[in-house]
Amino acid sequence: MQNVRLLLEPRGPVVGMQPEPINPLAQLPAEPADKPEEACGVFAVLATDQAVANLTYFGLYALQHRGQESAGIAVFDAENQVRLHKDMGLVSQVFDQEVLQRMPGELAIGHNRYSTTGTSKVCNAQPVVLNTRLGPLALAHNGNLVNAAELRQAIAAANPDTEFTSTTDSELIAFALQNAVDQGLDWADALREAAGRCRGAFSLVIGTPEGLFALRDGHGIRPLVFGYLGESDQSQWVVSSETCGLDIIGARYIDDVQPGELVHFRLGDATPIRSQWCQEPVKLCVFEMIYFARPDSRFFGESLYSYRVRIGEALARENPIEADIVIGVPDSGIPAAIGYSQWSGIPFGDGLIKNRYVGRTFIQPTQAMREAGIRVKLNPLPDVLGGKRVVVIDDSIVRGTTSRKLVHALRDAGATEVHMRISSPPVTHPCFYGIDTDTQDQLIAARMTLEEIERHLGVDSLAYLSKAGMVEAAHSASSNFCTACFDGNYPIELDDSVRSSKLMLEPAGLAVSNRA
Repeated sequence: MQNVRLLLEPRGPVVGMQPEPINPLAQLPAEPADKPEEACGVFAVLATDQAVANLTYFGLYALQHRGQESAGIAVFDAENQVRLHKDMGLVSQVFDQEVLQRMPGELAIGHNRYSTTGTSKVCNAQPVVLNTRLGPLALAHNGNLVNAAELRQAIAAANPDTEFTSTTDSELIAFALQNAVDQGLDWADALREAAGRCRGAFSLVIGTPEGLFALRDGHGIRPLVFGYLGESDQSQWVVSSETCGLDIIGARYIDDVQPGELVHFRLGDATPIRSQWCQEPVKLCVFEMIYFARPDSRFFGESLYSYRVRIGEALARENPIEADIVIGVPDSGIPAAIGYSQWSGIPFGDGLIKNRYVGRTFIQPTQAMREAGIRVKLNPLPDVLGGKRVVVIDDSIVRGTTSRKLVHALRDAGATEVHMRISSPPVTHPCFYGIDTDTQDQLIAARMTLEEIERHLGVDSLAYLSKAGMVEAAHSASSNFCTACFDGNYPIELDDSVRSSKLMLEPAGLAVSNRA
């Protein structure tokens, strides 16, 4: 095997090193999230005469909404040495200009991660970097495998000396790729071989000595796009989870990496090499449209802001109510609230102010603050809401805890009536493809009837957008979306062991998310 140096930055342990001790503060109990949480964002740049680490930093900054727990960048220099820096925290906390200046090169792979359950560990941060007979690889993954336990067993059986240093399925994909390369395949064939061993959702960016690869699972559950910097003949390529990552660095969008497609970008090539490695029915996660992706990101040729306004209009058509003001829960509920207002004729207002600097924290509030709850992130305006019949628009309800506190806060602010409208159907099933929803017994819509949820939340009325209204507003065939969290129709078959546990890779007694 070729011996390739891996240059480590001062912070951020990497594969092959002992993981840092677990932060005891990370084990303090925190109130569970009341929204589905995205797993991660990926970004990559292949360019000459560019500060690729800096460009990747800004790409990850634009994708920060997709993951706030850890961030990492791996950079290949001209001699195929890889400098890797990754750590816990936001992109702006993990990187500074001094660190980025120590990472010169022509190819960078970046990753943001979000893990919403259990202990946080630096060894689970990405990119994953491994050596192969053809040189190093750096891999970043958005999604979740449903056959991770099976794949891990197969990798361990084929090579008993394999040292697993994380509990992520992303590392398993990297090991599968390493094994395929070491068995004699070239990079492209090895990627097809490794991808064929994976079941689930995976949008990947992979750095190699032969350039940059981007690959998407056959269903295209998670998004992945690419474009170029400057003039097209400069061959400066960028791959991102969303178009907003291209926009921030001035890259021009070319196309989506299509479901089941492998794209190979090489320095000096004005056109990437595109090939189809598998073909499955397209099943883009509809929650990317409703909630996860940034409203300025483009899907199906338009910004998601436009789609979210339309689902608000559909919500108003399906569920009218007499009221004085429409407000949205910031930020994702605002476009739908504008659409609801436009269709219904009820004035739109800013009734809730969001603290935009609230992030993930291990500092627990006092019990009194917990009871006030919603005001940590959202504060209602009494002079806007006082004496009003209020329609409040939100994108989803998972547990109902935050929604209940929100309703209480609106009544405290003087709202005489509170009518809640949700711009998606009831969430009744957990996701296994890269979104951290709860187990089914914790999903309020799976446990309660509509009337019971109304009473639990304390609203005067509650209504959800229909599944038909949700998909019709996308101006795309309904069969092109994964809607499993609303109807339980999972496009990829799930074993009972997967359904029963989201922590299958963890040692006994250690609760850590296995999500990418």
